[in-house]
Amino acid sequence: MIAQWAALEAISSEPNPFYSSWGLPPALKAFDPDGRLEILQFWAAGELCGLLPLQRSGSYYGYPIPHLRGWMHDNAFCGAPLVAAGHEGEFWSALLDHLDAHPSHSLFFHLEGLAEDGALFRSLADIVTARRATCAIVHREERAMLASPASAEEYFAASMSGKKRKELRRQYNRLSELGELRFERRRDAHDLADWANDFLELEAAGWKGAAGSALASDPRTAALFADMLNGAAGIGKLERLALYLDDRPIAMLANFLCPPGAFSFKTAFDERYSRFSPGVLLQRENLDILQEPSIEWTDSCAAADHPMIERIWREKRSMVRLSVGIGGKLRQAAFRQLLKAESGSEIMGTE
Repeated sequence: MIAQWAALEAISSEPNPFYSSWGLPPALKAFDPDGRLEILQFWAAGELCGLLPLQRSGSYYGYPIPHLRGWMHDNAFCGAPLVAAGHEGEFWSALLDHLDAHPSHSLFFHLEGLAEDGALFRSLADIVTARRATCAIVHREERAMLASPASAEEYFAASMSGKKRKELRRQYNRLSELGELRFERRRDAHDLADWANDFLELEAAGWKGAAGSALASDPRTAALFADMLNGAAGIGKLERLALYLDDRPIAMLANFLCPPGAFSFKTAFDERYSRFSPGVLLQRENLDILQEPSIEWTDSCAAADHPMIERIWREKRSMVRLSVGIGGKLRQAAFRQLLKAESGSEIMGTE
């Protein structure tokens, strides 16, 4: 199964490290130890051509509404199912057929973290229209993305004014007065366990640690972080970047390389050096990913309007949450009434 799963990743319509053979199992181990989630598989001609973790939930963003949803944990930033390119329509049709036949108490199917400009979204829109199913975008947000033919230098010059770039050079020079500075970029597993521990400690020492939202605040998320990095590094899909001051990391980030895209998974910096902008200095170095031939775009995985990354990354990736009616006519009618009460919903299918 793992070999077929990995083969699916290589031909998937859209990459998603969080549903990969090295990303999803650690998450299931951490957050679904009892195996309550369903891992839906779509097979065609004896090949695995689609995969989606499915959850039956009784709560819809705080409201007691039973529904089915693509499962995502709090540190997953994409909810696109893995689907072999060219099989998108077959996948959605098979999925909706299955959900129509087995809705249980669920009123609808919900999917979040889908790129609005992707083949999966376009195919789903076509399928729900052809089926005359009711489907709606219930939430949309745009987050920073890096996608440009420009060099790192050209891109940075276009993103920041000459005055701001001069200030960043000054901050780097002032920081270098405190000790030896160096950037390190790695795509192997050398000293990975120590690197991961350094990252967890760095993040926990800042505001996330104080708020209880750092990865190290929960042993499950700490283990998930280490396991995902190990899995990605083992197949050449991890890029680590760090800024060191006298061999102490003061800014770190981890990218997942999933051609044709990449995902900026996690970043942290030492807040004691905030006046030197170590996080921005590291992101300046991170622009070198623009020169990677296999990477066409990088998803920041950041919240919309993030104050730091949007100072540098100029492109946007529109991510949507969708809800699709399932089951018989009465259930579909109830779902349409729910959509009317949900502010901001945009109907896609034909009622």
